Amino acid sequence: MNFFAYLFQDRQANRQNFKGQLVLFLFRLAQLINRSMIAKVIFYPYLLLYRYWVDWVWGIELPRKLTVGKGLSLYHGHALVLNQGVIIGDNCVLRNSTTIGHKKLADGSHSACPRIGNNVDIGANVCIIGDVVIGDNVIIGAGSVVIKDIPANSVAVGNPARILEKKQESIS
Repeated sequence: MNFFAYLFQDRQANRQNFKGQLVLFLFRLAQLINRSMIAKVIFYPYLLLYRYWVDWVWGIELPRKLTVGKGLSLYHGHALVLNQGVIIGDNCVLRNSTTIGHKKLADGSHSACPRIGNNVDIGANVCIIGDVVIGDNVIIGAGSVVIKDIPANSVAVGNPARILEKKQESIS
């Protein structure tokens, strides 16, 4: 993938959302800079500006070390918190006030971070914590708290999240 295609890979997913386009452009640029120690030294002021503007001003915690597939879509990206160990697949949707990260274990250590598949739609005010795996083509309803794995092609809602229904695959 060339330089410009990499920077603009999330633009189509955020067609009507200029803030989402801008945040993800800045995020992808920070990811590129993060790949090289020389680039980190040269563009250190940019990384500080990214951290200040995106994290503190807009309230969106997208660490530059985060692993995210192409086509990420941010709706009303405010109060969005992602741990840098989270892995997100292609074409996922994140809405406002969502928290995704590890949890503190009884012995004081931290669990692994969630792994989210492709084409996952995460509603507003969702909390996904701990070493959980979210399958492909999953919808997580608003206000859900996910602490267990969710299989592919499912709809999950509630606190704690439970599988509401399994989506049927069309036969074509």
